[in-house]
Amino acid sequence: MKYDDQNIFAKILRGEIPCKKVYEDEYILSFYDINPQKKIHVLVIPKGKYVNLDDFSNNASSEEIVGLLKGINTVAKKLQISFDTGNGYRALSNIGEYGGQEVPHLHFHLFGGEKIGKMVE
Repeated sequence: MKYDDQNIFAKILRGEIPCKKVYEDEYILSFYDINPQKKIHVLVIPKGKYVNLDDFSNNASSEEIVGLLKGINTVAKKLQISFDTGNGYRALSNIGEYGGQEVPHLHFHLFGGEKIGKMVE
């Protein structure tokens, strides 16, 4: 799948669509999901043009990979849901049609603030 510059996350990164920002650095942007599924539901997206985790793993620089992983942890700590600062959270990335991916830009959902429940139903 080719990267689509018109996807909603690309527009958010360009400032064309507003978001309720949680955290931003040179590698990632994190913001609240507009349709939260749990008490805390934020998205963490890389600033690079990556369709999904496979694309990111194959093509991102080492700095971008480390930046994304550390960024997820930074956001979890900021929201006080990390293992160190809270009771834990779930990080989820849907990949492709069978994985339920809706936006063709790599993103992680962070769910927390309450018990999340079963992994898959």
